[in-house]
Amino acid sequence: MLVRMRSAAVIGVAATSVDVEVEVSGGMPGIFIVGLAATAVRESAVRVSSSVRRLGVKVSGRRITVNLAPADIRKEGTGFDLPIALAVLASCGAGEGEGGEPLLGPGSLADLYATGELSLSGDLKPVRGVLAQAIEARRRGARGLLVPSDNAREAAIVEGLRVHAARDLAEVVAWLRGEGTLPERSLEAGEEPCESGLDLADVAGQEQAKRALEIAAAGGHNLLFFGPPGSGKTMLARRLPGILPPLALEEAIEATLVHSVAGLTRGRGLLAERPFRSPHHTVSDAGLVGGSSHLRPGEVSLAHCGVLFLDELPEFRRHVLEALRQPAEDGEVSIVRAARAVSFPAQFMLVAAMNPCPCGHRGDARRACRCTEHELVRYRRRISGPLLDRIDIHVDVPAVPVTSLPAAGSGEGSRAVRERVARARRLQAERAGPRGSATNARLRGAALRRLCALDPAGRSLLARAAERLGLSARGHDRVVRVARTVADLEGSDPILPRHLAEAIQFRALDRQTA
Repeated sequence: MLVRMRSAAVIGVAATSVDVEVEVSGGMPGIFIVGLAATAVRESAVRVSSSVRRLGVKVSGRRITVNLAPADIRKEGTGFDLPIALAVLASCGAGEGEGGEPLLGPGSLADLYATGELSLSGDLKPVRGVLAQAIEARRRGARGLLVPSDNAREAAIVEGLRVHAARDLAEVVAWLRGEGTLPERSLEAGEEPCESGLDLADVAGQEQAKRALEIAAAGGHNLLFFGPPGSGKTMLARRLPGILPPLALEEAIEATLVHSVAGLTRGRGLLAERPFRSPHHTVSDAGLVGGSSHLRPGEVSLAHCGVLFLDELPEFRRHVLEALRQPAEDGEVSIVRAARAVSFPAQFMLVAAMNPCPCGHRGDARRACRCTEHELVRYRRRISGPLLDRIDIHVDVPAVPVTSLPAAGSGEGSRAVRERVARARRLQAERAGPRGSATNARLRGAALRRLCALDPAGRSLLARAAERLGLSARGHDRVVRVARTVADLEGSDPILPRHLAEAIQFRALDRQTA
């Protein structure tokens, strides 16, 4: 008898429906899985055999063929364990012989999706990508989705889909036979973002750097801090999420989807806070932008709708940093391999920190720099001009005198700054409209020229600065975008010369090389 069960395969951040077809026939005994199944999927034969045996169904002595259709899509992961086991239970009679009735009727599986990994004892373990599978199940009009209990909150994000959570295979079978119940999960209210305890008021001094952080948050701009060790660069960067507006529902779903595919949402629902990713400088290019043989999302995608912080920027390998250029510009990563291609979202704020020279003390009044000009040039060349051109704001973070440290905690707190940032972002959203860019940093082409028009005085000022600093066309546009954000923070509709002047002063590295 041929039995069909529905599941889904995760490809990138999306899922596609898969028919799990099981047929019991004569011939060489065993469970044979076909349909371009990866190793983890083929190994499910052992887990399924052990799990169904504990329910009184023995598969030894029977030839069971499992087909995963469509056969031209590669199937990966352990999520096919549960649908294969249910289809086997609807195909094989209980007991030793062939004449026993199956534990499940084929009709009980109709229009039902399932995903989950089985242990040898039949317990259900969480799998990655459940949110993407839930979205696909709803799109296909499924009457329900069976998931492990640890994936229930994640699947319940999708409205209009009945989500049934189970702890083991026996619970699922009892529910399908009408002999038990399964808890049905629904969308829960999003968790309130918890206070991280990292407040901007903790940073003593550094008023210009704080201003740069506020402008970057308001417009979604990329930001580079450079200064001697201990000046507060990392301290400032880690307080950026605290001044960003809360995640909107659509942003939270997008970010959760990426984390789900990466297997980072087990036992959790919607992300409540903007992601903050800080990979070590030894990260590979695949670890940063995604890829490897399994095409997993990288750090730039895990930072989607949040912040990617690269500390000690020149210590990253050159080819790793160069891989940042395309996602930083496009907000998306496209990974192509010989057999397939996937895209991951990557709209992140890039925040980087670096020392001014190899020893770290260039420009520091307290300590003399020991670096030669050759060492300095070599150090700066670790960061290419095209990458630096994609960073909107460069700000010098000088060392703070020890006498200023007791003033920490007396400055403006993150809450007040966040309110100004939120107002500026609302202005941007209203001005751009429903199809426009949500932040000034993403303005392009005609929208940039229309929303960032300059008066004659502003054009003259910018032309002189571009000539003096040697700005490229991309750098020119980035200055205009930052000036637009400065005007938004002030509540000004036109971009005035003073807004441009402030934006120009945040091209500190351009000034040093001009």
